[in-house]
Amino acid sequence: MDSFELNKVLGAILAGCIVVLCVHLLANSIFAPVQPAKPGFQIAAQQPASSAPAARTEAPAPIATRLASADVNRGKSETKVCMTCHTLNKGGPNKVGPNLWGVVDRPRASHPGFDYSAAMKAKGGKWTFDEIDKFLTHPQGYIPGTKMTFSGIQSSGQRANLIAYLRTLSDNPVPLPQAAAPASSGSAQSPSQKGKAGG
Repeated sequence: MDSFELNKVLGAILAGCIVVLCVHLLANSIFAPVQPAKPGFQIAAQQPASSAPAARTEAPAPIATRLASADVNRGKSETKVCMTCHTLNKGGPNKVGPNLWGVVDRPRASHPGFDYSAAMKAKGGKWTFDEIDKFLTHPQGYIPGTKMTFSGIQSSGQRANLIAYLRTLSDNPVPLPQAAAPASSGSAQSPSQKGKAGG
């Protein structure tokens, strides 16, 4: 093979290498791989459950305790919501709901001339302070089927104020219930312990 033929072979090989290089560069420019900001794989770690106990809603104090510090004047102002459906004066007419004069300690479903629901009649009993408090919290929840569509009063203090005022709507108001005495912080001693303590 003379030098001319050798040059052609080498030229062909060189041209092929140049073509392969150009194709490689072109492919990298078109299909450039996305490099991650941090090397390796990121695994999402599961957050541990909170160890804090769930918040509990404290039960309100007994109605007798709340009535002892209730504000009758505030209760009177809160009766505005009642007067949409009720009258409060003695001998007042029934409206959407019955007249509320003398309602405290009155038997349920007993006011003359008002057409009570079957649910209210079936409930029976009297409108004691405690029963009024439960009813005003959520009427439909306490007596399902009652005609009273009022959603209720969530504040235990407001309910106590309102009930304290309703109590005054009577010729002979019912006495306030006695609040239970607070429990003693110290445990009661047994007779044998008392003897030891006294020598």
